[in-house]
Amino acid sequence: DDVNYIKNGWINRNKILVNGSEHYVTLPLQNMSPFKKINEIYVTDNIFAKNKLLKTIKQNYRKAKYFEQIMPMIESTVCKQGNNLSNIVVNSINEVCSYLGITTKIVLSSFLDKKKETTAQETIISLVKSLGGDFYYNAIGGKSLYDKEAFLKKGISLSFIKTMPIYYKQFNNFFVPNLSIMDVLMFNSPLEISNMLKCYELE
Repeated sequence: DDVNYIKNGWINRNKILVNGSEHYVTLPLQNMSPFKKINEIYVTDNIFAKNKLLKTIKQNYRKAKYFEQIMPMIESTVCKQGNNLSNIVVNSINEVCSYLGITTKIVLSSFLDKKKETTAQETIISLVKSLGGDFYYNAIGGKSLYDKEAFLKKGISLSFIKTMPIYYKQFNNFFVPNLSIMDVLMFNSPLEISNMLKCYELE
């Protein structure tokens, strides 16, 4: 939460299913800037903007199997007042974890006693060290960013998580992969999603 906000990144936007195709949706922000930290940016209080986002989700998922269970969770996250982006993101993660029975503790980087580093790799190593960790798991896209040997020199084992292909029924459409967790929640039970989370291998 204490790194710079990335415009057009994945911090406040994602993809959902609209008319059988992927479609970007964005949580509206105020005074966003790539020169501000994530925890320095606030979600807009503009009710119209928030309602427009919620309307898009409702219109496209109202017939989904788990719509009645999931939509209130989305509404409570989007409609929170006076919250900065970091709090909104953490709240949404905790809500999903609670729904799925995941008890992993979420820790904010800004609360940790860590060194101020100059590179992303050094920052990650410092974070792991501050938590007393000796293993670090990163998404597969991080292969171009992080070097296993550099981590080993600091006493940390680095592995990359490669998610296996996952498929599930989305209405009667041709399956559209790699959408938001919202899409996964709308069409699958907690048990089904828990089984999906096991579909990975480490490299």
